[in-house]
Amino acid sequence: MDFTLEAEFEALRIKTKAFIAENVLPLEADAANYDAHENIALPVLEKVRLKAKEAGLWAPQAPILRGGMGLPVRGWAALYEEANRSIFGPAVLNCAAPDDGNINLLSKIGTKAQQDWFLQPLIDGEVRSSFAMTEPAPGSGSDPSMMLTTAIPKGDKWVINGRKWYITGAEEAAHFILVARTSDDTRKGLTAFLFHKDQPGWHIERRIPIMGPEEHGGHCELVFDGLEISDENRLLEIGDGLKVTQIRLGPARLTHCMRWLGLAKRCMEIAAEYTAHRHGFGVRLADRESVQIMMGELAHDIQIGRLLVMHAAWCLDQGSFARKEISSAKIHVANTLHKVVDTAIQLNGARGYSKDTPLEWIYRYARQARLVDGADEVHKMVLARHYDTQGSDYWHWGA
Repeated sequence: MDFTLEAEFEALRIKTKAFIAENVLPLEADAANYDAHENIALPVLEKVRLKAKEAGLWAPQAPILRGGMGLPVRGWAALYEEANRSIFGPAVLNCAAPDDGNINLLSKIGTKAQQDWFLQPLIDGEVRSSFAMTEPAPGSGSDPSMMLTTAIPKGDKWVINGRKWYITGAEEAAHFILVARTSDDTRKGLTAFLFHKDQPGWHIERRIPIMGPEEHGGHCELVFDGLEISDENRLLEIGDGLKVTQIRLGPARLTHCMRWLGLAKRCMEIAAEYTAHRHGFGVRLADRESVQIMMGELAHDIQIGRLLVMHAAWCLDQGSFARKEISSAKIHVANTLHKVVDTAIQLNGARGYSKDTPLEWIYRYARQARLVDGADEVHKMVLARHYDTQGSDYWHWGA
């Protein structure tokens, strides 16, 4: 086994690290660079995005022929981790959720016409997008089979009625991917569609207040009351909605982990810098055994997360769905991020709880990691099912 990162990806990792340090990290220190929801202000974002494009660090997941970097998933892992050393980094490089997952999905399954209309403006950074699947109870959450939003055929169109919520980015999105019920078949009852924000028959009921900070466009509740979507804007075949969600959500969960590892490393960096210079009772904090044990645990957990993520990335690059590998990474990295930022705040004391560092920002953001794209408990159930099916082969080497 070779755990060396390919030279091409190592060069991109170093380049990304330098770009973030020079062009993005300094932006965090000025309150004027934030919007009302504690993300990078859009005018600032547009300026620094131009620098990213000039540097050749733009849309790592997108095809080269459409202006992206065309990297394999293991290349994403190296780059995304460095991108999210800054809380603004993924948005700057156009690899932030939900656009990241939507770009990857449409690059794989979109028709030429769908890619020209829906995908290209996303890659170019001209529009933003959303993925509308989750519904209020008793509708679908982690279990898509509970979906209540319907798509009824009407000539060469589909009429959509229902409700979605916690739809990330919806308030700023122009392009939407929607999953709706088209039959009662347990496996082939869902279908995915594309629509534009200007189409009539739907509206945003509210932007749901959360702990924050928020992605651009927030997390919204959407109401569909007769939205008509042309059949040419259907993704794959009728009844392939579950397949679409699997193609999108697996890699999207893993890219979350890649970015979270970057945030975790940033938190540890802030903690290390502070404990190296802070003295108490005549002893430097970094020299206390208790602090060393805490920092050692964090380094240990982050490295486990990196190995889990890179293994899952490699499996995806081999053509596997990597379901259990992604679930393992998702559980571990989500909890590691929460543990690392909590420990970093503890070591920084009142400074960590204040807004003098990004730790409190990351702490609030980190709590969602154990919920989004499948709660920890759901992913543990996935692992249990794989073990029940595979037995001791659960631990086989390979994809």
